[in-house]
Amino acid sequence: MSRNLLKSLQNAGIILSLFMLIFTLNSCTINTDIVANSDTIYQYRTIHNPEGIGKFYMGREIAKVMGHKGAGWLERPSRSNQEKPENAINNLELKSTDVVADIGAGTGYFTFRISPLVLEGKVLAVDIQPEMLDLINFVNHQENITNVKTILGDVDNPNLLPSSVDIALLVDTYHEFEYPREMMLGIVEALKPGGRVVLLEYRSENPMIMIKGLHKMSQKQVKKEMKAVGLVWQDTRDFLPQQHFLVFEKPDISS
Repeated sequence: MSRNLLKSLQNAGIILSLFMLIFTLNSCTINTDIVANSDTIYQYRTIHNPEGIGKFYMGREIAKVMGHKGAGWLERPSRSNQEKPENAINNLELKSTDVVADIGAGTGYFTFRISPLVLEGKVLAVDIQPEMLDLINFVNHQENITNVKTILGDVDNPNLLPSSVDIALLVDTYHEFEYPREMMLGIVEALKPGGRVVLLEYRSENPMIMIKGLHKMSQKQVKKEMKAVGLVWQDTRDFLPQQHFLVFEKPDISS
């Protein structure tokens, strides 16, 4: 090997080393910018999916809430064929005396389909948007429905009474909870012993389901997050065209 070639290779090595050093320093700076803050439960990032809020829980970015201006999409005529809501309701195995909390009730799409099935019980329509609850109350008044009660929730509390609910139903809403741990702890407290939580979430395992990524969840992720608040997985049923139907139970420690 000639002396000039050796010197050229040595110079190239020095340049490469300097480049790697600069890249490493820049990477540290970039990472510092990405992770803006964190606590024992949540992490916050300044660089994140535009469909999310930059807040992460158990490795999952929380999706933006669909506002009341999207109410029309919830009531779209094609929803019945696309999602088969009647099949989901049939699988709730409701008793006429059940108290059902429809968490993130929105326009009452599920609320008003469940209320005729629990005439000796009631449906608690919970939402954090007063505009959504106004729509439900309007229908209550127009149709003289007496077993639907609206409840204005907070972002970290469903505002339900302890041990008052047989079934908590969350349809395509859990992934948008700004404080998922606090909300679920509130829901668990509201459940009667042996009460159930049923989540419907678009299946993230299937890339062919044309829903934005942060608005889908995997069975594995849901199980992990429900276990963290003390719920016990009972069943996952994939009879719906696009959604998981996941059932969890609050343990009855008295039995």
